[in-house]
Amino acid sequence: KVVGADPSTDIAVLKIEGKNFQAVNFGNSDDLKIGEWVLAVGNPFNLTSTVTAGIVSAKARNINLLSERSGQDIVPIESFIQTDAAVNPGNSGGALVNTKGELVGINTAIASQTGSYAGYSFAVPVNLVKKVMNDLIEFGIVQRGYLGVKISDVSQELKEKNKLKDLKGVYVAEVVDGGSADKAGIKNGDVILKIGTKEVNSVANLQEEIGKKRPGDKIEVLVRQKDGDEVIKELVLRNKEGETSLISKEEIKRNVALGATFIELTEKEKKELNISSGVKISAITAGKLKSLGLGVGTVITKINNETIETVDQLTSKLNGNSRGVLLEIINTSGRKDYVGFGL
Repeated sequence: KVVGADPSTDIAVLKIEGKNFQAVNFGNSDDLKIGEWVLAVGNPFNLTSTVTAGIVSAKARNINLLSERSGQDIVPIESFIQTDAAVNPGNSGGALVNTKGELVGINTAIASQTGSYAGYSFAVPVNLVKKVMNDLIEFGIVQRGYLGVKISDVSQELKEKNKLKDLKGVYVAEVVDGGSADKAGIKNGDVILKIGTKEVNSVANLQEEIGKKRPGDKIEVLVRQKDGDEVIKELVLRNKEGETSLISKEEIKRNVALGATFIELTEKEKKELNISSGVKISAITAGKLKSLGLGVGTVITKINNETIETVDQLTSKLNGNSRGVLLEIINTSGRKDYVGFGL
């Protein structure tokens, strides 16, 4: 049984009925060192329980794998452990363990032009896995906190263009109005050097650290300002809707219908689409709506010719309707369309 899934990290939690299963011990992926030996366990090419060995080649590696798979409303979090342990199709979801047998990652991808192992494999760090797993079990979704910034790696070109001191940190290209960073006084052009006690020197690195936290968590951010001063900013992380509170199980249930989860549009989104109301799909799994071609980012403006103002209104109509439904939608290409189906 699927307990929950998180497209942002490509992680799902499954519940297996049975007894006397032996659980793996969790290690600490933050403690992994470059050059440390690791073992990859999986079923490559249906070769059951295959174990291969390699070393940690790099950490916080972003290969844009999830960006290609995810929808426009999904923020991919890629901060992979790179190893040279042989991993092939069938290894995905298998354990990456250290020499103590502790789980330090979940194998997820290879970098290859042939589809088979070519010297590079990637795993999701277990410290990020634990947070996602706990949220999916407790809530059915991941309670994700956001800084409210658009960021980029500090390249040599960016350093010279903006007269930055060095290549350390993550460059803040834009601060979202009203977000956590904005309220803490972080500005466009600042460079984020640390999240808490952890140095961050890439977008992937920063996303992993923030990805371990929830809305409402208080963190300290070390920032180098444009004038060169380094200051610590204290902030409270917020969710996508700008709230610091967690979403309750009851609210999650209200926001789900026919395999999809919905959120209300912001005023900015309504203006961009030239509409006055509507809700959009923020996540979708197998179900009626997905089978009809609706996906993440699809906006529903009317149901049976009734204007939709809130998520509660839409989900109650969908969950409580035993007859046919006609939806007026705006698809992800921005075109108005109609979808009808029976319940």
